[in-house]
Amino acid sequence: MSAVPKVLLVEDNEMNRDMLSRRLARYGFDVVMAVDGRQGVEMARTENPDLILMDMSLPVLDGWGATRQIKADSRTRSIPVIALTAHAMAGDREKAMQAGCDDYDTKPIELSRLLGKIRQLLKDSRMRDQSTGGVTDVLNCGSTRALACGLSGKTSKSGGVS
Repeated sequence: MSAVPKVLLVEDNEMNRDMLSRRLARYGFDVVMAVDGRQGVEMARTENPDLILMDMSLPVLDGWGATRQIKADSRTRSIPVIALTAHAMAGDREKAMQAGCDDYDTKPIELSRLLGKIRQLLKDSRMRDQSTGGVTDVLNCGSTRALACGLSGKTSKSGGVS
């Protein structure tokens, strides 16, 4: 894991992509973006992100299929994936986990909740790296950094990203 965690945001909606990427960047993340599932799979391989935020309703290749491909590839299978979806039906979380997602979050995005999930998965990933002799010098991506940036983690008046 690099000093600044790199997040791959796979989202086809330009407004959602713009809003979420800028908010994550303000919290100190390096954000790279893909606009469909196929591009997301390719960028997971070439960009080597620390974490992937995967919309499930994507063109070309949906998020379910993209996540399955990422988790099937030895080069990318250890990258944590958080499913982002407007689907909040019973069973959607289980479907995301079966596709290989490490966590699940619903839209509209509540930034403080999503940041908590991102931080936990990055921490878990860091611990896994350390236990296997990997990277030991990592960024503490906790709330101290957010407070230093003067950000509260609350959603916007519009209710956040939908």
